Amino acid sequence: MRRLLPAATVLASLTLAVAACGGSGGGGEPAAPATSAADPAKITGEVTWWDTTRPDSEGPTFQALIKEFEAAYPGIKVKYVNVPSDQAQNQFQTAAQAGSGAPDVIRSEVAWTSQFASLGYLQPLDGSRAVDQPDDFLPGPLSSTKYNGKTYAVPQVTDTLALIYNKRLLKEAGHEEPPKTVAELKQTALDVKAKTGAQGLALNVDSYFLLPFMYGEGGDLLDVQNKKIVVDSPANVQAMQTVADLISSGAAAKPATTESYANAMTALKEGKAAMIYNGPWALSEIYQGKEFQDKANLGIAPVPAGSVKAAAPTGGWNLAIYAGSKNIPAAYEFVRFMTTAKAQAKIAKEISLLPTRTSAYADPDVQGNQDVAVFKPIMDTAVPRPWIPEGGQLFQPLLEGYQDLVGGKSAPADMLKKVSEQYHGIMKDWS
Repeated sequence: MRRLLPAATVLASLTLAVAACGGSGGGGEPAAPATSAADPAKITGEVTWWDTTRPDSEGPTFQALIKEFEAAYPGIKVKYVNVPSDQAQNQFQTAAQAGSGAPDVIRSEVAWTSQFASLGYLQPLDGSRAVDQPDDFLPGPLSSTKYNGKTYAVPQVTDTLALIYNKRLLKEAGHEEPPKTVAELKQTALDVKAKTGAQGLALNVDSYFLLPFMYGEGGDLLDVQNKKIVVDSPANVQAMQTVADLISSGAAAKPATTESYANAMTALKEGKAAMIYNGPWALSEIYQGKEFQDKANLGIAPVPAGSVKAAAPTGGWNLAIYAGSKNIPAAYEFVRFMTTAKAQAKIAKEISLLPTRTSAYADPDVQGNQDVAVFKPIMDTAVPRPWIPEGGQLFQPLLEGYQDLVGGKSAPADMLKKVSEQYHGIMKDWS
């Protein structure tokens, strides 16, 4: 999956939110969940699923699972639609507001789930067949499926960021081990550039990828407990100064403000950059690069620590059902099937996406994937993001600020002050 966080969405009015609850299902409240089915294999219907994975490197695994599902449920057909991850949030909200064109099931980024639920777009799942063995899910991913005490999605995969690096280039630069601190990251990158001619570090100008630098200095976007916006804290100013220094020193190549994800991935795959920050979703694509035909050349390590700690954000994807779906029983079965430990083990084995079920990590297919084994302890230190309706809207202002920072249009403190002002416009009752 290409990790590009979506553009900001404007909160819908209460009238639109209420109107959307019925969606294409004909209005009224969402259907009450069925706790069981006499013979699920006889349920009929067509389920449209919006998937957000990369169609070339990840999509085939999910399409293979769809075939398995259709074989087990011959009365249900699945219409697979791949929607780019940076477009799915806005497209789903637009369709749900209009009451037409929304899928039965959406692969929802963890930050979107509470927003969609707050607007009445998602089917409540408590007690339904969609939620199977909830105690088996890891607490972090499971917490992202809740809103106002109810369940509106099922965790499919989880993720975080790590330092992904080219072992050959680091070794040629005199480094047998990856950097453990941001100071070491800078020196290692400079050594790579001086001794190999490759760039040391390629940055992705995206909000999600900025968070490890903030967390590393002890910063955050919000103080949720006290309903306080803290994005312009001194800790975050220090983090932005660190990023600016990586670029100005030459440790990181000056990134373009658009297509920086693709540029960083290409540079790593072709041996033109030694290090990037990325997550498990990127591995299947990285292994297609010429530098990593020998998979042993790829290194994965925790993100380097700032002055306070090493930490990266919790990410991942849930499966949610549109409240206006005309195929609720079939959608329950589809979500249930796609989030089983068996399905998660297949996904982990083939494309290294991290399971959300505890039991899946005991599966031999999961244990046999070294990439998953490396990422699992990194996940254990990941920082939960705020699972609030406004959570999905926090990234566009930060992205615009990041673009201004790397483009030389704004100093760190000024950049964060502007982001803070935009956050206060989104969350008017926060201090």
